[in-house]
Parts: sequence; structure tokens; C-alpha cells
Amino acid sequence: MKFTTKWLKSYRFLACTLVTLLFIAHTAHWLYIPTLQRMENILYDLRLRTTVVNTVDPRIVIIDIDEESLAKEGRWPWRRDKLAYLVDMLFDYYNIKLLGFDVVFSEPDTSGGVELLEKLASGPLQKDADFLLALETVRPQLSYDDMFAKSLETRPVVLGYFTSHITEKTPEIGILPRPLAAADGLPFSSLLFKGKSYAANLAKLQTAAMSGGFFNNPNVDEDGVYRRLPLLMNYNNRLYEALSLALFRTLLGMPEIKFVTGEHYGKNNYDSRLEALEIENFHIPVDESGALLVPYRGRQGSFTYISATDVLNGVADVEKLKDKIVIVGTSAAGLLDLRVTPVQNIYAGVEVHANILSGLLDQAIKSRPNYILAAELAELLLICLAAIFVFPRLPALLSAVVFGILLVSGIAFNFYCWAIWNIDTLLATPITLLIALYGIQLFFGFFFESRKKKQMGNMFGQYIPPELVEQMSQSDEEFSLKGESREMTVLFSDVRGFTTISEGMEPQELCELINGILTPVTSVIHESKGTIDKYIGDAIMAFWGAPMHNPQHAAYAVKAGLTILQTLTSIQQEFKAKGWPEIDIGIGLNTGKMSVGNMGSQFRMAYTVMGDAVNLGSRLEGLTKQYGVKMIVSESTLQAAPEFVYRELDKVRVKGKNKPITIYEPLGAMEDVSSEQMRILDLLNQGLHGYRQQQWASAQIIFEQLAKQHPDDRLYSIYLKRIAYYLESPPGTDWDGAFTHTSK
Repeated sequence: MKFTTKWLKSYRFLACTLVTLLFIAHTAHWLYIPTLQRMENILYDLRLRTTVVNTVDPRIVIIDIDEESLAKEGRWPWRRDKLAYLVDMLFDYYNIKLLGFDVVFSEPDTSGGVELLEKLASGPLQKDADFLLALETVRPQLSYDDMFAKSLETRPVVLGYFTSHITEKTPEIGILPRPLAAADGLPFSSLLFKGKSYAANLAKLQTAAMSGGFFNNPNVDEDGVYRRLPLLMNYNNRLYEALSLALFRTLLGMPEIKFVTGEHYGKNNYDSRLEALEIENFHIPVDESGALLVPYRGRQGSFTYISATDVLNGVADVEKLKDKIVIVGTSAAGLLDLRVTPVQNIYAGVEVHANILSGLLDQAIKSRPNYILAAELAELLLICLAAIFVFPRLPALLSAVVFGILLVSGIAFNFYCWAIWNIDTLLATPITLLIALYGIQLFFGFFFESRKKKQMGNMFGQYIPPELVEQMSQSDEEFSLKGESREMTVLFSDVRGFTTISEGMEPQELCELINGILTPVTSVIHESKGTIDKYIGDAIMAFWGAPMHNPQHAAYAVKAGLTILQTLTSIQQEFKAKGWPEIDIGIGLNTGKMSVGNMGSQFRMAYTVMGDAVNLGSRLEGLTKQYGVKMIVSESTLQAAPEFVYRELDKVRVKGKNKPITIYEPLGAMEDVSSEQMRILDLLNQGLHGYRQQQWASAQIIFEQLAKQHPDDRLYSIYLKRIAYYLESPPGTDWDGAFTHTSK
């Protein structure tokens, strides 16, 4: 078919225009493109991580209800008299400046027994004068809520509470603090988050405290990441402030807030949108929903953490708390206040509020002013004009140079706005549009270049199954035999005791036996989208993640290993029918960075993988004999394929490695593992915990119980022997719980 220049120009112009309109619609919020938003989130996180200060703010201290505190002081919630004592210690002994609670006290503390005593006083003992006199005497000592409220009075304390966007069965628990303002007459209030129910603090506690603020985040992004948090909430036409803002205002002496809107940008729908908050000399940029971009200082630990139990027992360093802003929160996993943030996947929620408060004090808040939308739309139009009128007029090489200059310039200017002006502008959208439009130019300029896909697929035909070759030929991914580094998963499979087996068989029969093993195992690997690297006698080496990128390479590899073990049963039955020796297989899996490509010499080349991660996979296969299991994977494989259930085997140092790793045995998919197996796993984990804490007696009891229930499982006898040895020769306080293997 012959394409004229006029035809190509018309369709190129149409394609560029349609794609640009699509991106403009997304930017203007007329159309939502999930992929673009995910890319924006990723690049936002990248910019944030590369520009965080990574220093500890000495002004703010977090009193942490951590695992140690729960172990020493008892499970949460604690009695209110203990919390009253905590408040008294912080203000009277440690002389802190300001206290906030990232927890809510919505239910009365009845552990003192006052209600029971009062019931007796109004019932069977109402005429017992001695009892009534004693009740009046002990009442103040047993009314723990009153004690806690008294400790809050006349002190700069801010209590936290949470709201919900749905109407709960009990929509209002406790009382809210004083509102900031009435929402009536504020045109931007309709765009704020609207709470429909709340769980706040007891009236006596909130009344005693100086202020209060909500600590939940209704603006969590669709990927579950805390990137922004609202400072304002609209509840029943009244505005309430977030915990961090309440702390900030309390620190400044409770000044009034001035609401700044976008009336300076023309008479349009922007003039009713919130732009910023002004508190005395502080300017706080927010978006139209009243949310600000959380100014993370770095990973968790950007503030001093002090265990709550250390404060209660008076052993914390006074200098670390004197004249500090203190926020009480929790990092204990069981209390469910861990968040996903751009700087860390597991992040204490209390530190999010600490970051906001720190950013407010430093005036280091990124912003997206309302006028930035017009600038972003203009940028997209300029990119479209360049693609239509500039790229087609340039030679291919010069066009690529101009494309590179535009790309780098766009990224550099974006980072300049971010780092110097503290403005967050779209980055993924203009970059993606530029790439897309440049790709359209290449498509029309090299229309018949698509034949190379099939050629590249043929390059790998000798290494991978035909189905994968076909998939490669239809893919837009670029493939090459050149060496590169990738995150991949490698599998090693070996027949145990093969040397002994081979000594008693004729060569032809031995060849048939080998084929009877390798053929079904290879089929399983091919069906699981794996690539056979090589056969080494009776052993197989395979990998996942190349030549095609496969983000689920670890899951496919684990599934392949489990399927091989299932296939082993039918192989053994066939061999038994032929009178051949019974065979067994050991499998090792590891995930990590590997070098993959065509390697060898000028005489012979092979598409293979190399690297420390590959060597570790081989070591793990060798360890299967040591632990009496058929399959071992590394902790990196477990993390990359969490959809399976694993049994932790040991923490080991393999030959040639100084850093210990944890090894596991896959048991199957979540739905295939029985409740009895899960019970055994829980018991084993308790035993391993005791073993690594050098609690030999308790660990020994657990492993003896497991060994009695499962006498054929070698793992339990291994630990019993180790415990017996360590009882005679303790490993010392610096022991890390790892066992060193000196053989491959």
C-alpha cells in the first residue's frame, strides 16, 4: 500500500492533536487517566526523596507507645491515672513546652471500680455510714478520668480525635473542641472535606485540654500513600482544625486564622477557592480542599523518639525533653498507626503530624497554587506545537537531540520550581506527552520498522519456549542480547544422590532416566514463563524476568518450584514401575540483581545470568539436604512473592557470604495451606523467637513438642541439638542468631 506525504501529514497532525487533548482533559480534571496519576505520584515521591533534608529536628520529640512500653506497662489502653502521671512527669519533671496526643480517649475508664462502689452505695450499703464515708475518701483516687482531666488543666495540651466521611452507627462519640469558625459565609467551605461522624474525647478531658485536632487523613491517595493531609474539616457547617495545626496555634498562643482565597487571579471559579492560611506572620499554602503537601524531613526517625515507659519511670534524658514540643503516639504494629508514605512504606502516623508541625515552623511547605493549572495547560500546548511543526522539519538525529534537550529542560525546570520556589507542578504528564508525540513522529517516519520485533523474537528462540517467543514478537518492549542488570529470580534444581544412582545403571538406561526427569521439569518451567539457562548433568538452572520483563518473576518461580515437587510424585511412580531407583529433588530459589545477556567466547555464546544473587540460589539448593526439605527460598524471594505461605527455616551465613540471610520453605498458596499447618507455623515462630532471644528453656519445650508431633521433620531435631550445645556453651551477648554453613 502506498502512503502519500499528504496522508501522513494529516494523520500525524490528527494523532498529535487527539493525544494532546486527552492529556489536557486529564490535567484540567475533565477526564481521569489512572496511569498518568500513578506516574505523577511516583515522580512526586522521587522528587521528595531526593530533596529531603534527612536531619533530626531537635524541637519536636515523640513519646512513643512502643513495643517496649506495652511489654513493661501493659497492653493499650492504659489506665488514665497512668496517663495523668505521664502528663505530670512531662510538665513538672521534664519541663516540656507543649504536649499533643495522637490518640483518642473516647470511652470512660471504669477500671477504678467507682461505678461498682456507687452502685453498692445506692443499693445494699446505702445505710452503711462507714462505707459511704470510705467511698467519699477513695473516690478521687479511683476516678481515673478525673485525675487525667486534672492533669490537663491549665497546661498547653492538645488532644486528638478522628472523623469519618460516612455516618457510623454512633455518629458522635465524645465532644469536639471549639471550632475555628462557622462555615456559613465562607465560599470555599463546600470544597473542604465534610465529616459525617466522629469519635472524639470525653467531655471532661476535652474541656480540660487547651485545644484539639483531628488526626485522620481523608485525603489518602488512591495508592494508599500519605502525600497530603487536610488542615481543615467541615462538620455541621463548622470548621475544625487538624492536630498539627492545633499544636501550631497553641504554640503561638491561639491566634486567629486568616483564610486566603484566589481572588487575585481573575473573576472566575478560582475566586472562591482556598489558597492559603495566614497565622500571624506565617503563610501556610493549601489546596482548594484545605490540604497541604506533607513536608517530610526524611525516613522515620527524623525526630527524637523516647519510649513512654522511660518517661513514666523517669529514666529518660531530661535535656532531650526540656522546652520541647512533645507528641504522644505509637509505633507499635499492633496499635495500627503505621502508614505508607513517599519516604518509607512503614511509617509511624504520629511522625506525619510531627513533620507537618516542623514544616509549619520552618515555612518549608510545598504548594500547588491555583494559577499553576493555566501554566501547565500552556506547557502541554507548547509541546504539541513543537511536535507538529518542529520535529517533522528536522533530520532524525537532530530531532532526537531537540527531543532530549526539551526533555531535560522540562525536568530541570520542574526541579527548579520544586527546590527553589517550593512549587509542585506536574512532571509525568508533560514528559509523557512529549514522549508520546515524539513516538508518533517516529511511527510515521519509520512505519515499516515494525518487522524488527519478529527478528528479535527469533534471536531468543533457542533459549525460551515458543509461546514466549510469540509473546515477544507481539510486545512493544525492546529486547537485546547485550548484557544488562535486572531484578530477577533464579532456580537451581538437582537430583539428590545422583552419583550413587548412576553407578548401578547402564549408560543407555541412565540416559533415559535423566530424560525422564528433565523433560517434565523443563515443561513446568516453560509453562511458568521461565527461561532454561542450562542443564548441568542431572541439574537444571533456570531464571525468570528476562528476556521479557516480568514484575511477578518471583511468584512464577515459586509456583514453578512447587509444581515441580508435585510432578516429582508422578515421576517416582513411573520409575518404580520400571524398576528404577527412587529419586528425590532439591530446589533453591533466590531473587535479586543479576547480570543477564549473551556471554561466552568468540567460539561459543550463551544467554545466561551471573552474579552474587545467582550464586546464592545455588547455595540454597545445597542447603535443602542440610534441613531435610525439598525447596528453599531466600527472604528476598519471599518479599517479592508474598502470596505464598512460607515456613521459616533458619538465619544462616552461606559459604562465601558474611551477611546472614533468612531462609524459608514454601508450603503453597495461601488458600492451599490448612489451619493446622498455620498453627504449626505459629508455634515454630514462637520457638524461633525464643531461640534467637537465647531463651533456651522455652524454645526447647516448643521444639520438643514439634518434634514429638512430627518425628520425621529434621528441622526440629536440628534446633534441639543446637539448643543442647548452647546450654553447655552459650553464644554470648553479641550473637545474632545466625548459623554459619561452611560447605556449599
